[in-house]
Amino acid sequence: MTVYVAVVLTTVIVFFTETHSSSVGVEYVSRLLEVQDRERPPASVQLSAARAVLDRFIPSHSSSFDFKIITKEQCGGVSCFMISNHPSPNLSGTPEIIISGITGVELLSGLHWYLKNLCGAHISWDKTGGSQLSSVPKAGSLPRMKDDGLLIQRPVPWNYYQNAVTSSYTFAWWDWERWEKEIDWMALQGINMPLAFTGQEAIWQKVFEKFNISSSDLNDFFGGPAFLAWSRMANLHGWGGPLPQSWLDQQLAMQKKILARMYELGMTPVLPAFSGNVPAALKNVYPSAKITRLGNWFTVDSNPRWCCTYLLDATDPLFIEIGKSFIQQQVKEYGRSSHIYNCDTFDENTPPTDDPEYISSLAAAIFKAMQSGDDDAVWLMQGWLFAYDPYWRPPQMQALLHAVPIGKMIVLDLFAEVNPIWTTSNQFYGVPYIWCMLHNFAGNVEMYGVLDSVGSGPVEARVSNNSTMVGVGMSMEGIEQNPVVYDLMSEMAFQHNKIDVMKWVDSYSIRRYGKFVPSLQEAWNILYHTVYNCTDGAYDKNRDVIVAFPDVDPTIYSINLLSKRNSLKDEDESFDKPHLWYSTSEVLRALQLFIEGGKELTSSNTYGYDLVDLTRQALAKYANDLFLDIIEAYESHDSYGVTRLSEKFLDLADDMDTLLATHEGFLLGPWLESSKQLAVDKEQEKQYEWNARTQITMWFDNTEEEASLLRDYGNKYWSGLVRDYYSPRAAIYFKYLQESLATGERFNLQGWRREWIKLTNEWQNARYVYPIKSEGDAFSISQWLFYKYLCDSTISDH
Repeated sequence: MTVYVAVVLTTVIVFFTETHSSSVGVEYVSRLLEVQDRERPPASVQLSAARAVLDRFIPSHSSSFDFKIITKEQCGGVSCFMISNHPSPNLSGTPEIIISGITGVELLSGLHWYLKNLCGAHISWDKTGGSQLSSVPKAGSLPRMKDDGLLIQRPVPWNYYQNAVTSSYTFAWWDWERWEKEIDWMALQGINMPLAFTGQEAIWQKVFEKFNISSSDLNDFFGGPAFLAWSRMANLHGWGGPLPQSWLDQQLAMQKKILARMYELGMTPVLPAFSGNVPAALKNVYPSAKITRLGNWFTVDSNPRWCCTYLLDATDPLFIEIGKSFIQQQVKEYGRSSHIYNCDTFDENTPPTDDPEYISSLAAAIFKAMQSGDDDAVWLMQGWLFAYDPYWRPPQMQALLHAVPIGKMIVLDLFAEVNPIWTTSNQFYGVPYIWCMLHNFAGNVEMYGVLDSVGSGPVEARVSNNSTMVGVGMSMEGIEQNPVVYDLMSEMAFQHNKIDVMKWVDSYSIRRYGKFVPSLQEAWNILYHTVYNCTDGAYDKNRDVIVAFPDVDPTIYSINLLSKRNSLKDEDESFDKPHLWYSTSEVLRALQLFIEGGKELTSSNTYGYDLVDLTRQALAKYANDLFLDIIEAYESHDSYGVTRLSEKFLDLADDMDTLLATHEGFLLGPWLESSKQLAVDKEQEKQYEWNARTQITMWFDNTEEEASLLRDYGNKYWSGLVRDYYSPRAAIYFKYLQESLATGERFNLQGWRREWIKLTNEWQNARYVYPIKSEGDAFSISQWLFYKYLCDSTISDH
C-alpha cells in the first residue's frame, strides 16, 4: 500500500500545477452557463443533497468530511473543487477533510477524487462488483493533504451522460431505489449533464390532448415499456404496447423525483424536445398538415402495424405549435428547466431531399419550436447521423448546423473514441460539441475498449486549433459492464493532460481490489494491450456464436472463411461474424494469472465480477472456434465429428451458464423480475415480462420462417438466457446438420428457422421465474472451466 500512496501523491502534485484551459466553444455557450449558474438551487439545498449522498455512500465517514459551496470566482471563473485539511482535525467531532466546490456535483467529485487518489478506493456499479472501500482508513485516520491542498478545475464545463436508447436497454424497469443509486454514482463521477427522458409519454398525452388526440389514439403510437426509445425516435410505433395509464402516471411521478434530485445536486438535466414524430390520428384532425410516412425500419415485411411512422414536416406551422406546447408542458409539470433540449429528428431517418436550403429550413423550424417554449432554449443533438448515414456530406451538415445561431446548438460527437467527427468537419463547422465515448451497443456483454483513445482523445480535441469543444461525455447504449473503461472516461472530465494509460491501469488494479497482487498487475497489463486496445476501427457489437447464432446455410462457410477463422468481416458475407481484435493466447495467459491471484481475493466482489467476465470472454471465443470445427466436420461429411463436437459445444454453453450464475451481474432474473414489479395487475405483469424477454432476443416482427432483422441485437451473456434459449437454439441447428448428413440432402434451412422461431416465441411468452441471487463459487468454477476447456486450447488468433 505504501508504494500505491507514493504513486498517487505524485499525481496530486501534477494535478495541483495544472491550469485551466478553455476553447472557443465555451465562449459561445457562456450566456447559457451564466443563466444556469444563476438558476441553481441555494447553497443550503446543494449541501444537504451532497451530504445525503455521502451518508448513503460511505456512512462510516459521514463526519470525516466537511462540504462548502463556493463561488465560481473563487475557482478562477470556472467549475472546480478544492480539497484541504481541516485546521483542527484532532478535536473530537471535527471533520478531517474539507471539500469545497461550486455545486453539489463538484463537492462529490472532490470526495471521489480524494477517496480514489488518497485512499485507493474504487467506485463501480453494483452489478460490476460494486465499490471497493476496504482500503479507506477508518474515520479519524484519513490521509492528510500535502501543503495547502488541491485545486481541480474542469477544462470544459460539461460532463454529459447517457444515450437516447440507454433509457430502454438499461433503465426500462428501474424503480426509485435504483435511480437514486445511479444519480449518486453520476454525481460522484462528476456528471453534470445527464439526459432526463423518463416519463415523457405522460407529457405527450397531455400535449396531444390539446390537439384533439385522445388517449386511445395513442395506443398505437407509443411503444411498449422496453421499446420506448425507438418509439420516441420514430423508428417504430405500437410494438409492445399499448401503455397502460398506470405506467404513464407512474413514470411521470418518477421523472419528477429524478429531476428534483438532479437539480438539488446542481446538475443540468437535458429534457426532450419535439422531433416531428406524431400519431397517425393527427392526419385526420389536421388533414392539410404536411405529414409524411417514413420508410421501413428493420421490419421483415414493412408491416404498417409496427413500422413506417408519421413525421410532421418542421416547416408546417403546426410543428411549432406542438413543439412549443411540449416544452411549456414540461416546464409546467416540472417547475423549471435547464434550457437544454435534445432532439434527433434525423437519427436513422434520412431526409427526403439533400437540398441544403430545405435542410436549413427544417432545422431552423425545429429550433424555433424549442425557443417558442423557452427563450433560453439550446438544442442538443446526437451526432450519430454524421457517422452512420452517408447522406450527410459537408453541404448538408453545414446547412443543418448553421440553421441555428452559434451557441444555441450543441452536438454530441457520439462515437469520438473510434470515429471522431470533429477532425473531419472542421470542428463541426464552428458549432460547440461534446467529445463522447459511445463504447457499448445494445447493452451487449463483451470485454472491449479503446483505453488509449479515451485517455488522449478528449485532450487532443480540446487543445486543437480553434476548438469548439465544450464537454466530455459517455454515450453508451447500455451500462453495467467494463467498469475500467467508465472509470477512466469519468476521470477525463477533470484531466487537462493526456493520461499515461499504462501507469493508470497499474493503479486501477490496486484500487479495484484494494490491494497489490502481482499476478493481477501482470494480468491487467495484458488486458490493457489486448481486449482494451481495439484499434481496428470496428466497434463492440457482440456477435459471438453462442449469443448471436448465424442464421445461414452451413455451405456458405467458404474454405477461405474457415482458414481465416475469426476474420473481422467480409463485405460479401450475409451475416455478422464475431469480432476478434486481439491475441487470444495472451488473454488466456491473463486468465491464468487471474486464477493464480484469486486465493488472495476470494471475498472480493470486484474480483469475482472480473474473473467471471474474463472466463466468459475466453470461453466465448473458444465457442466461436468450436462452431467452425463443427462446420468443418459437416463439410467433410464427418457425422461422428459433428455429433461429438456439437455435444461439446452444448456442454460448454451449459457450463458457461453455471459460471454466469455465480455473480449477480450476469443473471437474467433481475431484468425479468424488475419488469414485473412495475405492474399493477397480472395482465401488466405478462405484458411487461414479454417486453423484457423480447428486447433481449428477437424483435420485432417475424413470420413462421423468417426471423426478425433485429434478432440478437440486444443479446446478453446472462445465466438462464444461455441455458434456456441460446443453448436449445444451437441444439436445433446441430440437429439439422446431423439430419443433412444422415439423409444426404441439403441443410434444411427453412426447417431450422421454423423451429428456432417457434422456440423464440415460446420462450418470450413463457413465465419461468429465474433466480435474482447468485449461486456457486466463482473462483472454483472458473478454475474448473479453465482446465476443462482452455488450458490446452488452441483458439485461433486473428
